[in-house]
Amino acid sequence: MPFDPALNSLGFAKPPAQTRVVVAMSGGVDSSVVAAQLAEEGYDVVGVTLQLYDHGAALAKKGACCAGVDIHDARRVAEEMGFPHYVLDYENIFRDAVIDEFADSYLAGATPVPCIRCNERVKFKDLLETARDLDADCMATGHYIQRKMGDLGPELHCAADANRDQSYFLFSTTPEQLDYLRFPLGHLASKAETRALAARYNLPVADKPDSQDICFVPNGDYASVIEKLRPGAAEPGEIVHADGRVLGRHEGVIHYTIGQRRGLGIGGLAEPLYVVKLDVDKSQVIVGPKDMLSTRTVPVREINWLGDRPFESAPEWHVSVKVRSTRPPRDAVIRPMGPDTAEVELLTPEEGVSRGQACVFYETGGSRILGGGWIWKG
Repeated sequence: MPFDPALNSLGFAKPPAQTRVVVAMSGGVDSSVVAAQLAEEGYDVVGVTLQLYDHGAALAKKGACCAGVDIHDARRVAEEMGFPHYVLDYENIFRDAVIDEFADSYLAGATPVPCIRCNERVKFKDLLETARDLDADCMATGHYIQRKMGDLGPELHCAADANRDQSYFLFSTTPEQLDYLRFPLGHLASKAETRALAARYNLPVADKPDSQDICFVPNGDYASVIEKLRPGAAEPGEIVHADGRVLGRHEGVIHYTIGQRRGLGIGGLAEPLYVVKLDVDKSQVIVGPKDMLSTRTVPVREINWLGDRPFESAPEWHVSVKVRSTRPPRDAVIRPMGPDTAEVELLTPEEGVSRGQACVFYETGGSRILGGGWIWKG
């Protein structure tokens, strides 16, 4: 749909100064650039940062008091650009909606993706409602994804920069949320452009490195976090070959993931072995040859559908899907089994498909995200 000159850059038929936008500010360079850019364009910007966990204990820094480095950085950007900034204590909400499920899913042998649940249950739910309470016309984030207007309303599309695309983590965005959300960075060709904008606005976070880890797992050590959240949860048990042979012992299923090869502690065998299944009830890590990791049929539930026609209006949908955030979309067929459940057939088998991961649907040969769901068996 061509740009309407009567509309401002956020799609409203009024001057920027009369358009209030809440910007979700994490303290990083992406959301800071969004806030600075909109402020420079003359919008009525309100910055909001969520305190999701104990920043004071984890991230002490001179000048940050007990609010944490990221909150401090977001506040500095707001001061530099001259717009109000609020910090909301969402620790209890975050723990209940994200952290507890993460721990329980891991203990059940799944491989959860907490960043998706955070977007779904916290940022695009509670924070979005807060933005409405502040009488904002929309909420903007620093996510690398595009919102485009289609014939039937807003559509979700991949970012222009495939290396930065965050569509896998945003598949659960509903049509109602998409109507209210804006993603000003999605069209940029590279992260270098974002950093160049940060330098142009003289933002104090212009050179701040990207965060690589889950926010409450700062060193990537999932198992130690689980043990703190659920003391005594790491039950020792057996490492068992798929043919029934006991090959060794382990110190807890939570230390293993489907597809893992290294660090199994069962060297000296003729064939390379991979984790093919986690049996939590028996405290067993099941290992086998690589070909046992291949999966063609993926059961999916809690589906969020973003297509133009109702999900169950067709017996099958020919799409592309991602079963891991780091993998390219592959051709597949979705067969609806109900309003939010389906069986996904991968036309080319994938390795290491894990329960608890997301299966995200894409328009074949295009950039549009058609939704997705959660892998619940396997």
